[in-house]
Amino acid sequence: MQSPSDILKGIWTSVGGDAAALARVRLADEEGQIPSSFRVAVAGQTTIAAAGLAAAEIWRLRSGEAQDVTVGMRHAVVECRSERYLRLDDKPPPPAWDAIAGVYRTGDGRFVRCHTNFPHHRDAVCKVLGCVAERDKVQAALMQWKGEDFETAAYAAGGVVALVRSYDEWSALPQARALAGLPLISIEKIGDAPPKRWPQGGRPLAGVRVLDLSRVIAGPVAGRTLAVHGADVLLVSGPDLPAIPWLTIDTGRGKLTTFIELKSEAGRAQMRALLKDADIFSQGYRPSALSALGFSPEEAARINPGIVYVTLSAYGDAGPWAERRGFDSLVQTTTGFNHAEGRAAGVDGPKELPAQMLDHATGYLMAFGAMMAKARQVREGGSWHVRVSLAQTGRWLWNLGRLESGLDTPDLTGDAVHAAFMETVSSGFGTLKAVRHSAVLSKTPVRWDRPAMPLGSHPPQWPR
Repeated sequence: MQSPSDILKGIWTSVGGDAAALARVRLADEEGQIPSSFRVAVAGQTTIAAAGLAAAEIWRLRSGEAQDVTVGMRHAVVECRSERYLRLDDKPPPPAWDAIAGVYRTGDGRFVRCHTNFPHHRDAVCKVLGCVAERDKVQAALMQWKGEDFETAAYAAGGVVALVRSYDEWSALPQARALAGLPLISIEKIGDAPPKRWPQGGRPLAGVRVLDLSRVIAGPVAGRTLAVHGADVLLVSGPDLPAIPWLTIDTGRGKLTTFIELKSEAGRAQMRALLKDADIFSQGYRPSALSALGFSPEEAARINPGIVYVTLSAYGDAGPWAERRGFDSLVQTTTGFNHAEGRAAGVDGPKELPAQMLDHATGYLMAFGAMMAKARQVREGGSWHVRVSLAQTGRWLWNLGRLESGLDTPDLTGDAVHAAFMETVSSGFGTLKAVRHSAVLSKTPVRWDRPAMPLGSHPPQWPR
């Protein structure tokens, strides 16, 4: 089984990172921080360390000054569940899930998971089932369905659901075979452009402008990570798009936030103006959605030669599910994690991972890929496209191996979260107690310079 250092080396060198830089990283603590048969703690620690090392290397390129990077596994695991530990005016988070979200048995003895946190996804499930949004009514209706048939019908109706599959069942699907030929992170040159010089500033990403078009966890975590190293991150949302308020607060630290209606020509003109002066464009929508509005990777590179365009997808950019919507919980479900974890726990049915690790790890990989591509742009020129997916991160996590007695590990309760991992800050919502970033850089300490604010709090412009 690979050590954390070897796992980090694999991430770092897979996109051309200099192996010599790894000597400046310290990965602290022992494995087994939360109960799972999968190496979720190591996945959090190594992806956070990869992003931290990328920031350190950028600082070396900008200043000539090398620095050390330390990431403790326990702190990393806490950060990968940051939404659980957030407190607003000393109040804990509300229930994380909609009333009918979760796992149900179907008429053929299978299980399906429904993700209904957004109203339109809940409405799609109820429309297909012909029932009201109550758990017992949903369960009764699903007993008239075969699991895979319901999954197909719900997606066709605009819902997001997943059949609980074993790893072998998932591996036999064309989508899994398509992912098997893809890297964990893809960085591809998509256009010619002269190199852009680093802007002035005393932090690794000072003056770097990031457009963040993402929601929920993975994409917002990527933007939050770029912000902690000094980037100017502008979160762009639509005034009518649904959001999950607690996640908006937790992942909004360090960011500006504005509303743009991309379905209007005036809104698209605002976005083109922002894009023209951006360094990184990070998005978590289905590729066809932004392409239809004129913001595909190629179009972004035409508007701003030298852009780094980062794409997050649920199931990858190749294969029959490339356009399929998905969230961490659904990808866990359909790719075999919940089935395997349930078997390891000896329960009749699926069991979730103890963190939304596909989301969090993918978010750190997005930030890592964005920084590595930006450094390459400064060195070589060109426009670049970075691609990651929840399912490919899942494939990587699965291949890290299993922990035979991992489920016997005591969970981290609130009392076990050391005060050193938390910070108290003001925000546009009230006083926050929130998890600090877990990568410690010796020369450029991490920090969020801007408070979390309600969506749409700022004008659609870059800071001067």
